Amino acid sequence: MFKTQADLVRTLMETTKGSFAKSLGIDLCSSDSTEIFKWFLAAILYGARLPEEIARRTFQTFDRDGVICPRRILNTGWEGLVRLLDEGGYARYDFKTATKLLEMAGALENNYGGDLNRLHDLSRDRVDLEKRLQFLAKGIGQVTTNIFLREMRGIWERADPIPGDLCIEAARELGFISRKWRSPEKILWELKLLWQAHRIPGLNFSDFEAALVRQGIQRRRKKK
Repeated sequence: MFKTQADLVRTLMETTKGSFAKSLGIDLCSSDSTEIFKWFLAAILYGARLPEEIARRTFQTFDRDGVICPRRILNTGWEGLVRLLDEGGYARYDFKTATKLLEMAGALENNYGGDLNRLHDLSRDRVDLEKRLQFLAKGIGQVTTNIFLREMRGIWERADPIPGDLCIEAARELGFISRKWRSPEKILWELKLLWQAHRIPGLNFSDFEAALVRQGIQRRRKKK
């Protein structure tokens, strides 16, 4: 039976978990600085080339011990962070991630009073916002900022990142966008139009984009 785009969108949203932040119990819709920082911490963990389950388990370890704000990260120290990372299964990247987290927390405290909302408010535009996030620490690159900002879309005015490769690959495989399109800006625009036409009540574009990313991850695993 031929499936319309509306059918495909509905099936995608029914068969994937959607938002990564929501799956971790993080409430970004509140715009609360603590919740936003928790998601930034999780995005840094998701940014490494490790299975999603390891990043999830490691974040939950930090959350369990209350190490979910810049000050607590600084107080925990390098050895304490390494211990938490190892417990979560992050041993492959534990040393450099601990260093990255300490540098990030220190820069956020010193430059923005520990508040990512303030970092956003001081940003001039989308590009400046991404640069400010990346300048918080060595090793925070495009992948991490894309993970973080795609779920801040609609919450922060200047959070509007272009889709990542996983999202674009899945959208092409599902026939949501033409394989001929190369401009990420055009692809983003078309995906937004598609979601507006077939949106699911109670969900938003960030859920749709996260679902496409999950679909892209699954397809890459199958190819391997």
